[in-house]
Amino acid sequence: MWSIVIIITALKMPHASTPSLLAKAAPLGGRRERHRAQTRDRLYRAAMDLFAQRGFLETTVEDITEAADVGKGTFFNYFPTKEHILGEFGGERVAAVQRALDKARTTDRPVMDVIRELAGNAAGQSDKSAALLRAIFAAHASCASVREQLIKRSQTARRILAEIYLLGQKRGEIRRDIPATELARLTQIVFMGVTISWSIRPESSLRKTSEEIWNLISPNWEIAGRRANGKVRRRGKG
Repeated sequence: MWSIVIIITALKMPHASTPSLLAKAAPLGGRRERHRAQTRDRLYRAAMDLFAQRGFLETTVEDITEAADVGKGTFFNYFPTKEHILGEFGGERVAAVQRALDKARTTDRPVMDVIRELAGNAAGQSDKSAALLRAIFAAHASCASVREQLIKRSQTARRILAEIYLLGQKRGEIRRDIPATELARLTQIVFMGVTISWSIRPESSLRKTSEEIWNLISPNWEIAGRRANGKVRRRGKG
C-alpha cells in the first residue's frame, strides 16, 4: 500500500479549497523566501488540479503557469519538468506509514487493525480523483528520474511497514513463517494493483474495494485462534 500510501501515499489529494501537500509555514527569513514558498505552492496546486481535470499528458507547462498566474519561465525555477511536480507527491504518504508504526507501538489495539486503518485512510484520500491517480501513474511511467523517487519512497515505506508487521509477530498476533519484510512487500503489490485497477475503472469506492481485499487476505496472516468474537486476545506484557 505503500505505494497506495505513496502514490495513492500520503498522499490527501490537493484541491483548490484545501491546503497543498507542499504548503509550509512561511519562512522567518524575509519577503523573498515567503514569496518563493507561495509561488511554488501555487504552481503545485494548479498543476494537480489541471492533471485531474484534463489529464497529465494533455496539461502543458504553460497551462500550469497560466493557472498559477506566473510567467512560464518561472516554472523552471521550481521544477525541471511537469513530471517532477508529481515527484513531490508522496512525502506525506511515507509520513502516514510512520504514524501508523508509532500508533502500533503505543496502542493496545491489534497491529492488524492499525494496518487496516492505514489502508482505509489511504484509499479514502485517493478515491477523490481517479483522473489524478492516472496522471500520477503516467508520470512515473514516463519519467525515469521521477520513477526513481517513487522507488526510493516505496522502499522507505516498505521498511516501516515491515516494522509494523514485525511488531505484530513479536506480540504473537501475526504468523512468523513469512518474514515481515515479505508481508510488507506483498501488501504493497496487492494494493498497488487495487489502486491501478480502480483508477482505470472507478465503478465503486476505492475505500470499499480496499477493505474487501484486506478482509480477504488479512486472516491468512493472523495466527489461528487469535480472533474470538471479532476481538484479538492479546498477551500480557512482559
